[in-house]
Amino acid sequence: MGVVGKSVTRVDARDKVTGKALYPGDICMDDQLFMKILFSSRAHAIIRSINTTKAEQYPGVIAVFTAKDVPNNVYGLISPDQPVLCGPGSSRPYADRVRFIGDQVALVVAETEEIARAASLLIDVSYEDLPVITDPVVAMDEKVLLHPDRGSNIFGHYRIRKGDVEEAFKSADVIVESTYQTPVQEHAFLQPEAGISYIDEAGRVTVVVGGQWTHEDQEQIAHSLNLPMDQVRVIYPAIGGAFGGREDMSVQIVLGLAVWRLQQRGILRPIKIVWSREESMVGHHKRHPYLLKARWGATKEGRLVAADIEIITDGGAYIYTSTKVMGNATLMCTGPYDIPNVKVDSYAVYTNNLPNGAFRGFGGPQGAFEAESQMNKLAEKLGMDPVELRMRNLFHDGTITSVGTPLPLGVTMDKVLERCANDNGWQRSAEGWQRAAGMKLPPNGAIKRGIGLAISYKNVGFSFGAPEQCTATIEIKGKGEIDEVILHHAGAEVGQGSHTVFKQMTADACGVPIEKVSLDMSDTATSGSSGSVSASRMTFMAGNAIRGAAEMALEKWKSEERPVKATYVYRPPKTTPYDPETGKCEPNYAYGYTAELVEAGVDTETGIVTVERVVCVDDVGHAINPVLVQGQVEGAIVQACGYGVMESFIQKDGKVLTPTFSTYLIPTVLDIPEIVESVILEYPDPRGPWGARGVGEMPYLPFVPALTAAVHSATGIWFNEFPLTPQRVLEGLGNL
Repeated sequence: MGVVGKSVTRVDARDKVTGKALYPGDICMDDQLFMKILFSSRAHAIIRSINTTKAEQYPGVIAVFTAKDVPNNVYGLISPDQPVLCGPGSSRPYADRVRFIGDQVALVVAETEEIARAASLLIDVSYEDLPVITDPVVAMDEKVLLHPDRGSNIFGHYRIRKGDVEEAFKSADVIVESTYQTPVQEHAFLQPEAGISYIDEAGRVTVVVGGQWTHEDQEQIAHSLNLPMDQVRVIYPAIGGAFGGREDMSVQIVLGLAVWRLQQRGILRPIKIVWSREESMVGHHKRHPYLLKARWGATKEGRLVAADIEIITDGGAYIYTSTKVMGNATLMCTGPYDIPNVKVDSYAVYTNNLPNGAFRGFGGPQGAFEAESQMNKLAEKLGMDPVELRMRNLFHDGTITSVGTPLPLGVTMDKVLERCANDNGWQRSAEGWQRAAGMKLPPNGAIKRGIGLAISYKNVGFSFGAPEQCTATIEIKGKGEIDEVILHHAGAEVGQGSHTVFKQMTADACGVPIEKVSLDMSDTATSGSSGSVSASRMTFMAGNAIRGAAEMALEKWKSEERPVKATYVYRPPKTTPYDPETGKCEPNYAYGYTAELVEAGVDTETGIVTVERVVCVDDVGHAINPVLVQGQVEGAIVQACGYGVMESFIQKDGKVLTPTFSTYLIPTVLDIPEIVESVILEYPDPRGPWGARGVGEMPYLPFVPALTAAVHSATGIWFNEFPLTPQRVLEGLGNL
């Protein structure tokens, strides 16, 4: 038996490669209707009137819905601040305003998609334009309030105060001050937002859609429709990627709204919607752009003494998960380092840009870019090897972090860094760590080549006091011996292989061959809440829930109760929020640790940056399925490579100038790193199932600072802003 730790074939592999697996856009039902959404296309305005008469009279149109049709016209993951539909007729204050170009104004339901699209263009909307604010620094002046009922454009502020920063800087032999800017990033998942809704056999509003947390989608739909939770059902079929981009609502609520309103008119027909790529590009949130101002000091012996950082987060038009993302960045902007004196102020600000929210790394990449860049600059200024500087300041078990508490036991930051260094030419002597052959690779004509290194750590699970749990239900069937084990679980499969590792863990926990395990997945009608597939938490959380359910079920089985069914809710140790004055908290219950080396070439004539080799060392605790872990590492690096080198999402005056993959470039097979070496370390996490930690996000965090360090190694130029497009590189080299 014993399949945990083995690279078993993915449970969905055959269906996905043969086309048998159905994604939301593939699902069709008899007598279905089609829906189209009218977006505002205005960055900031008041809707004075909406005339839907022409659209309603268009042949083939079944219904048109506006704000007046939404019972509770507001939603939001962290805070309810966004109308489901914008316009007059809502009981919610200021719901007649649009705040970004992707605000949803009206729904058209028709016999065909073409009819729905044509009719949507006949809706006459009268707008009164308002000032458009796209710079978060300008928005902080609050001359124009984007949400007048909230009284401020600043919707989040965290503080960390540890020690006496100004006094400590007096003892610093070197001080590095820099301002960093990180960009917007599009999730670019495979399938744009799509779904189908219907009234099921139990009379429930049922929405089949791609997402990351079935029960949260259920709650948001029920809240907006003023329905009991048990009257709403959410089902996830195959999902074409997510990366945090499917955490917030897109088509979920409006699909539920439309089918529910048609039912009230005696029309029981399914409703389908599939967004175009352009609609997806403007309709869902993006990775936050950050402005980070940093001042770090160290002694000549290479001991960090102080860090002072200000972070300004562009939240966009609505909160989404901005405060939680900023919470991570606030923690990680000082890196995995023991710094006795820390001051951090972070601000999340409304603008009229597209909303920004969850994306792989969840604030960690922005914080790591600043922290690791500061460390590399300090090492250069001190004349010290960057590995040696890090080794002198790393977190260990018992280190008091910036928020005044130690990390959970099992800190392995030194282990991943040591392995990365040892495997790539560094040697340790009495004087410390040094790279034997120097830090430069030989040039190739106009192409200069360099090496860079960065490290990071990332939380597993929800943070800062957010309620955290995961439910698993296990059925065991048979008489004399176990014939079948059925796992009921809501956890989403968004391409990372979660359902495969669920099956492996269930088999091991129940002591049966994996062939005897069946899965009933991602349906709110058959499972309890799993929490979100995000924060690198699902293997950790689901594994603990599965083990608990298996133990309960086997106990019943031994008592001759057959068949048996047992449900277990796993709750990890509690976390606590930032203290409003000092920032002191217990932020997370588990972490993963990673170190990364990048070798890159810079063509000084064209400005093209080529990533030649990446070595990523990750402590994953225990690899439940090693090949899937390797896939997560490689996927994170490719996605981070796009973030660092080529993905340039451009907004101007609230409008998106890069709404397609012909204008917003993502890596193709010719753009990814030539060599990716994934080194998997397994130091068991004391709290993880079978010792497992999370891994999905960790390799992403150190990539960009390692890349910019490699470019600096090649050219002598520090880049404090990215992506490193040819134009930006040539400007930095002084060749433009």
